[in-house]
Amino acid sequence: MDSAKELHDLLEARGVRVWFSEKDLGLGVPMMRAIDKGLVNSRVGIVLVTPAMLRRLPAEGVADKELSALLRRERLVPVVHGTTYEELEKVSLLLASRAGLSTAEESMADVAAKLAELVAV
Repeated sequence: MDSAKELHDLLEARGVRVWFSEKDLGLGVPMMRAIDKGLVNSRVGIVLVTPAMLRRLPAEGVADKELSALLRRERLVPVVHGTTYEELEKVSLLLASRAGLSTAEESMADVAAKLAELVAV
């Protein structure tokens, strides 16, 4: 299962409302505007840091724009999955400096449980 979809499903199973582009981006809706609305209406930003995301960030595309917007928020949690904080530091020192979670240290279900607790605060 795709790791982003897995995290999404685990969070929703815990009652957390999640904006997820694969589900919430309708046909014909301008992507950047939909992402912007999702960010505005979010209380907590979660960045799933995967090897693919680390490859996309330097290209300064959509992922870079999303990350720039998220970094302006106080409540931003990186979730490192399939990579390391050391690899993240090579691409984004600002994101790597945030307290986060790693699926190398705990299961995706445990990560989702901790995120659900944070959102409930």
